[in-house]
Amino acid sequence: MTIVNPETGTNVHEIADGIYRLSTPVPEAVVGIPGGFTFNQYLVVDDEPLLFHTGPRRMFPLTRQAMEHVMPVERLRWVSFSHVESDETGALNDWLHAAPRAQPLCGSVAAMVSIQDLADRPPRALADGEEVVLGAKRIRWLDAPHLPHNWECGYLFEATTRTLLCGDLLTKAGNGPALTESDVVGAAVALEKMMSAHAHTDVARKQIERLAALEPATLACMHGSSFRGACGKALVDFSTEINL
Repeated sequence: MTIVNPETGTNVHEIADGIYRLSTPVPEAVVGIPGGFTFNQYLVVDDEPLLFHTGPRRMFPLTRQAMEHVMPVERLRWVSFSHVESDETGALNDWLHAAPRAQPLCGSVAAMVSIQDLADRPPRALADGEEVVLGAKRIRWLDAPHLPHNWECGYLFEATTRTLLCGDLLTKAGNGPALTESDVVGAAVALEKMMSAHAHTDVARKQIERLAALEPATLACMHGSSFRGACGKALVDFSTEINL
């Protein structure tokens, strides 16, 4: 892990080959969550670099500083996210202004209901299962409505590293290691019992099982440590524990 801003603790860590976690911790006194919280964005470096999660708008200077540690911001080609929420899309237009070739990349529902209007540049909308070649890496969009929340929700799976960019799934409090092979389910269950962020739909379990069937090697979590190990089992165990 490399600290790029000692004052805020903003840091960069390569969690898989060519995939970087750009993270800023926020203390408990600010977010009101015991142990504090982290806001993580993921940069996939390739011929057409992609950022997953924009970060909050007011955090943009810090996230930009973190990206510049890895590559020039002007190289950014795609700005993607799981669903429309301030920490996922708040800085979208800031990135579009900073990177002249950048374009929103999102699911078709997000494009229809929000991004065609909110974004300063038209989005590329992806159908469920559609793939985009970034260069050596390939990403696939997976619709997951209301998992954990929002109709437009979905995820990206990077096939060559088997990394699931899994947004708010397995969200954890605190500022642990950037990447862990230790149990993450218990901490995620504890926070879910406190926050009740997941929608309990009749298809949630099937959605989790679909993601688990990809057999991801790494889970790139938006809040808390990313996880390397038996990722499919972790997803299923989590869903069982919270009765999805």
